[in-house]
Amino acid sequence: MADTVKATGPLSFATYMQLCLSHPVHGYYMKPSNPVFGMRGDFVTSPEISQVFGEVLALWMIGRWMSAGSKPFRIVELGPGRGSLMADILRVVHQLPAVHPHLDSVHLVETSPTMRALQRTTLRTAPDLEGRVALMWHDALDEVPHRDDRFTMLVAHEFFDALPVHVIEKTTQGWHEVLIAPANDPSIRYARPSGVLTPTSSSSSSSSSGPPPALQSVSPRWTRVLSPTPTASSMLLGHASPRFAALPVGARIEVSGASIKVARQIAELLSSSNSGSGCALVIDYGAEKAVGNSLRAFKEHEIVDVFHRPGECDVTANVDFALLKEVLSDLVTPHGTLSQGTFLNEVGVQLRADRLIKAAPTEERRTAIAESVNRLVDPLGMGGQYAVLGMTTTPKEEAVWPFLHAHDMD
Repeated sequence: MADTVKATGPLSFATYMQLCLSHPVHGYYMKPSNPVFGMRGDFVTSPEISQVFGEVLALWMIGRWMSAGSKPFRIVELGPGRGSLMADILRVVHQLPAVHPHLDSVHLVETSPTMRALQRTTLRTAPDLEGRVALMWHDALDEVPHRDDRFTMLVAHEFFDALPVHVIEKTTQGWHEVLIAPANDPSIRYARPSGVLTPTSSSSSSSSSGPPPALQSVSPRWTRVLSPTPTASSMLLGHASPRFAALPVGARIEVSGASIKVARQIAELLSSSNSGSGCALVIDYGAEKAVGNSLRAFKEHEIVDVFHRPGECDVTANVDFALLKEVLSDLVTPHGTLSQGTFLNEVGVQLRADRLIKAAPTEERRTAIAESVNRLVDPLGMGGQYAVLGMTTTPKEEAVWPFLHAHDMD
């Protein structure tokens, strides 16, 4: 990273995130030595907490498939982690005799060879994947073929939060970019950012997943500087949403051009033909607003400074779900967003948990199931920090359960 800055000048935060997470040798997700998931890793995801998470997502998508006519279908997952979510979804599909014969293929979008190996291990015993159903990996979503004769179910869980973001600040001369420079390099004469992390109280991050402001700049090696003129990225992304025009001078926001691209690709995949049909669920940190201070790193289940041990920490930023909806609504119908807790409760997570509790052989196991489900729906924890965005190819006036009311993620 130091060599890159020396050669090309200050880095964008998008480049920094890409280097930290996806560098082919030193990237966080690329190194087998990094224990990414689970209690021994740096964070725990919802599918690792309880199988019921994936099960109820599967039931929602199967419901959308049935309402569309029950033609052959495929399942696509972006960033499948260890493969736990897909394993839970496939188990539900296999247990439904009217459903599993129609499953045609499973597509996993994953760039990391290390993660692919984990997914292959998890899914090697999954039902129907031993020959009848094709299992394919892709480096990017645009490699998944468009099919007129298939219903596409797509899920992206904790995928968008890891896509690179640019940090931009509104000045009297337009949107400039906040960059990363060596802290004590006298040759860097850029001004410092204003320090206004969020434009207004209505746009500030209310999620407890956001980092404390004290973690924003504590690195002795790196500091934030403001580009002296607008960059190509700041000029483009500063106009990515009509909402941004109303922000005052000094406002700083995180905008992901990569997220805009992927959201459009999802919508195009679902609506790729006149008869195209499909559905998608996006579950991630964030809300329907842009924020300027959510960029953070995780190490051993703790939030650390974003510059802490690059390549050894997970680096994430909250997702602006309003922006995703804006860029895809001309192709598909967005639904929500709902908090994860609201979504799971509405689609029956407690009913499924009760069945598991009744079947559990010990009191210890029954307690563990109840506690794990409570963790998923807790409004002060994961149930309130994560948002769920649905997508369908149904007419916009058609109601889709459980997205029957206005979003509840502000």
